[in-house]
Amino acid sequence: MGKVVILGVFVADTAYRAARMPRMGETILGNSFSLGPGGKGSNQSVACARMGAETHIISKLGADDFAKLALDTGAAYIFIEEGTGDNAIIIAPGAAALIDIDDINSHAELIKSADNFVTQLEQPMVAAMRGLEIARGAGVTTLLNPAPAAHLPDGMLALCDYITPNETECESLTGIAVSTEAEAALACEALHELGVVTPIITMGERGAFLYGHGLVPAVKVGPVVETTGAGDAFNGGFAAALSEGLSTLEAVRYGCATAGISVTKSGTAPSMPKRGAVEAIIQPAS
Repeated sequence: MGKVVILGVFVADTAYRAARMPRMGETILGNSFSLGPGGKGSNQSVACARMGAETHIISKLGADDFAKLALDTGAAYIFIEEGTGDNAIIIAPGAAALIDIDDINSHAELIKSADNFVTQLEQPMVAAMRGLEIARGAGVTTLLNPAPAAHLPDGMLALCDYITPNETECESLTGIAVSTEAEAALACEALHELGVVTPIITMGERGAFLYGHGLVPAVKVGPVVETTGAGDAFNGGFAAALSEGLSTLEAVRYGCATAGISVTKSGTAPSMPKRGAVEAIIQPAS
């Protein structure tokens, strides 16, 4: 199995289910509430580990009674539209907002020892940038999940072997609205010209658009219960498969299968499938 190091945030997810999102100033009755582990880095780490990769996460927690779930050190509000499973999220990273360059430098040897280094943008940008610099300097494969959407510093994309934005994040990076495969191809080309070796655009229920290949179809295994964490499932499954030496196309297929299973369950980290479940439905390369 490969070795993956993930820099990211660990927070408590507070998830509310309701028929629709309330309007500003409005109060509506919800149907359920749940509390559990979350944060993109944490979710991706769980997905990656359940796929069998040796997985390490670099994060920061507060010293409090609820650090295990990061209840007092960070939190994410998640609204889930019950009829569709779609979601809207606000994250407050708490203690993880204090991750700095010194924290990354202190874990430089761990990063250098990895097959893949993965990061997102929920922790400070300078930390993500430094992690990518260390990994790239050591010849470690780098993957940036540019979420939440943000302005990237000069040179950051040139440090990325892979980047995995969704349609909204892709438009933020390239200015190209992505709603069709043709637009995804144009956006991937733009990202490649900005320095990314292999862009991949996740396109929800349609699948993922791989630069140089085209659309890899989503894997559907049952009714959609909740889409929260689907992108994290994709990234974790993709990173794990890639770390084992599988081709990029095969790794994307693993990512799509991981995400396809995750949306049939409630929660974020709890919805991440184990490897056996993924391999049972994986689509062969063609």
